[in-house]
Amino acid sequence: MAVTPSYRDFVVEQLERIASITAKSMFGGVGLYAEEYFFALIANDRLYFKVDDANRPDFEAAAMEPFRPYGDERAMQYYEVPIEVLEDGEALQHWTEKAIEVARRARQRKRRT
Repeated sequence: MAVTPSYRDFVVEQLERIASITAKSMFGGVGLYAEEYFFALIANDRLYFKVDDANRPDFEAAAMEPFRPYGDERAMQYYEVPIEVLEDGEALQHWTEKAIEVARRARQRKRRT
């Protein structure tokens, strides 16, 4: 799950135009937080956003794949962000805001249980 410093810097720079981002190294990758919400991760120089039923169709329509850290069928609730979205400030803002909201809802559900 290696992440090159230049890719990490590029992603953080793009996302910081939208929200205050904290990047934390984890297991060879990078976890991305907006406030206390873990909404994205970087692994193998790919950006993945947190998904649920509200935003998963966006990723599926773009033919993007879920994050599979073990290379098998077990997928996590993160999907790869299309490069064209990462390079388009307006689209990136929309997708980022949705991912942050997914993380916020997940945190609220977790607190209720």
